[in-house]
Amino acid sequence: MAHAKPIAINPDPLAPYCIAPAWAVGDLLLLSGQAAISEEGAIVGEGDFDAQLAQTFANIERVLAAAGSDLSKVVKVVIYMTDMSHFPKIVEARQKYFSAPFPADTTVEVKGLALPELMVEIDVTAVA
Repeated sequence: MAHAKPIAINPDPLAPYCIAPAWAVGDLLLLSGQAAISEEGAIVGEGDFDAQLAQTFANIERVLAAAGSDLSKVVKVVIYMTDMSHFPKIVEARQKYFSAPFPADTTVEVKGLALPELMVEIDVTAVA
């Protein structure tokens, strides 16, 4: 079995929910879903999809950096949205945060996320 270790960040806004920010398993990084939650644990951009998406990507970048990686090493993205009408903004974000060859992607609309104020959550798999 591949070597596995948790990735820590400090402060860790996910700690109250008993969630590891990420795990390194061999050469892969498996991030927990990231959303618009500040380092202090507050919701960012309530009702503002653009602000939530920006904070979500900032959180992804922070966790990847803690693991010694970055967005250029992301190979898979899973996006959960509460309203698929924002999908064009997801396509714009892919162009802003990634470059060709783009990561594999799954995007789905969900009824709700862990906290009712959240509009988007993204989890990624990256190379360590």
